[in-house]
Amino acid sequence: MPEESKSLNFIEHIIEEDLANGLPKEKLRFRFPPEPNGYLHIGHTKAIGISFGLGEKYNAPVNLRFDDTNPIKEEQEYVDAIKKDIAWLGYKWENELYSSDYFDKLYEWAVQMIKDDKAYVDSQSSEAMAEQKGTPTEPGTNSPYRNRTTAENLDLFQRMKAGEFPAGTHVLRAKIDMSDPNMLMRDPIMYRIMYAHHHRTGDQWCIYPMYDWTHGESDYIEQISHSLCSLEFKPHRKLYNWFRDHVYEYSKDKLPLPPKQREFARLNLSYTIMSKRKLLRLVEEKIVSGWDDPRMPTISGLRRRGYTPSSIRNFIEKVGVAKRENVIDVSLLEFCVREDLNKSANRVMAVLSPVKVVITNYPENKEEWLEAENNQEDMSAGFRKVPFSREIYIEREDFKEAAGNKFFRLRLGGEVRLKNAYIIKANEVVKDESGEITEIHCTYDTDTSKKVKGTLHWVSIKHAITVEVREYDRLFMHEAPDSDKEKDFMQFLNPNSLKVKMGHLEPSLSEANVGERYQFQRLGYFVVDEDSQDGSLVFNKTVGLRDSWAKQKPKPQNNQKAQQKQPQQKRSAISIVQQLGKKYTNLPEEKQIKTKAEIQKLAKEITYDELEPLFGTAVKKSGTRIATMIVLKELLNNGLKRNQSIDDFINKALEDKNELLVSEASEI
Repeated sequence: MPEESKSLNFIEHIIEEDLANGLPKEKLRFRFPPEPNGYLHIGHTKAIGISFGLGEKYNAPVNLRFDDTNPIKEEQEYVDAIKKDIAWLGYKWENELYSSDYFDKLYEWAVQMIKDDKAYVDSQSSEAMAEQKGTPTEPGTNSPYRNRTTAENLDLFQRMKAGEFPAGTHVLRAKIDMSDPNMLMRDPIMYRIMYAHHHRTGDQWCIYPMYDWTHGESDYIEQISHSLCSLEFKPHRKLYNWFRDHVYEYSKDKLPLPPKQREFARLNLSYTIMSKRKLLRLVEEKIVSGWDDPRMPTISGLRRRGYTPSSIRNFIEKVGVAKRENVIDVSLLEFCVREDLNKSANRVMAVLSPVKVVITNYPENKEEWLEAENNQEDMSAGFRKVPFSREIYIEREDFKEAAGNKFFRLRLGGEVRLKNAYIIKANEVVKDESGEITEIHCTYDTDTSKKVKGTLHWVSIKHAITVEVREYDRLFMHEAPDSDKEKDFMQFLNPNSLKVKMGHLEPSLSEANVGERYQFQRLGYFVVDEDSQDGSLVFNKTVGLRDSWAKQKPKPQNNQKAQQKQPQQKRSAISIVQQLGKKYTNLPEEKQIKTKAEIQKLAKEITYDELEPLFGTAVKKSGTRIATMIVLKELLNNGLKRNQSIDDFINKALEDKNELLVSEASEI
């Protein structure tokens, strides 16, 4: 789809509006700010794709900044892995930066906030501070140290920096409001004492800034125009803005652009764990071989599994940018890699569960090298030669002594086509003492123009190479393995997530290199693993040719009567309001009154979470904004507390050219 014909997502709408309101395009700057305390996983790829994607769309720089404020959990290993993963995905950052680069500036600003009576040193235990915090419905209580003098606070803070106090004896807190309904605003900690070696600054510091204090100020120092983060940081926006507004007053001459935080729904994937803590448990308890185990959702794990950068980027594009949390079916990710590999992976023949076939009318010492197409989806892939001989392997499941009419593979008395070779007919079998078939005796026919229904893959026994094949599957059997608070997520582990077997492959693969991807015909897509050595190849299964898990889900009933009995799905109140809003400004006054009453009635069924995404409705859609304002007024009348998003929406409406919208906003 051409770029100009794509509809804008809500973040792009925000950016376009800022540009229309006077923000110079050359001031656009984005960042991806990982904490170097673990490996990136598939959930991070959405944030990576959004920030770097905006950089590509607007030709704007994107910084890679490591928010390295906790030396206990951070390591250079994670920094290197994160850089490798982002580069592998095909993104390029403008600058490689670290929050630790700004420790001096953050300390300087903290001192200034103490002087302005906006921060103080608290000497209570963490337990005492937690007790004073209050609850979401009850205000907190002030610390007994909240009213220390400026001189005393400065002295203590400087001595904290000098290393005069043990860890845990003092913290620096912002002086905001212990009764604020947003508990993050109740005098949050800005600095704590921590005697730990930092991977970049060494032992230079023994006080370290907290994430909320560091993150936004690093954005400001870098002059990031739009600070984009996932929805769990939405409650942090008020604190982000509070810190930002104070440091802006200190440095606005040199740093004129205050950043704007906006949130998007993070990526949640079915059958997948995203928690770093839980992923670490899988590694520590040796459920998996490491962070790059092909069953892990880490980018390094997906890379080792055989996923391609383009398949992951295509997946992120299909998922899109949303404001509300949802769960994406992992089958979409599998579809994307299957679609990508179908175009790019060469086809080869491999037999993983072999049974021997002897072609009795084929000369014993004869062999042929037959021509096989590498990839019918890519004409430039060309052809290769595969050897054929008297004894071959086929898959054991491709043969039955007796079978019904719907079994189109090989059976006694039946014929099948061998891929790229001849037609064979099964005449008799040889069995061992236990009754298991050890050989199938066949005859071959050189007339390949005959019509037969089945086609099988095969390999010549004397030419085949033997390799280790690791067949990976989903690590968890439950769609939401960490959703049950009563059960440990480990209870949902898939005992069959890894099966190791020896496979027999055509000899063209003897020189395969690590990372090369192939389609094993009729079996799935596989990649050469890094454990491979000369003469001892290892292949990992990336994904099957079809979604095998779809078969396990209950099928919807197609019974016509059942469909007739099924009640029609009721439209949500918020969707009806949106529909009514679209026509609102074109209605005569009498109908507007009736429509407004209908919207007010529907407002009783609408939650704030449903309404808030409509705050970002485009300016030209006045009717939808009016309907949103009508609902908002009803929610406020019923006890909804105002917040910054509500105030911004109302203030913006008051400045609008549409008189009806201004009138509705004025009533609130």
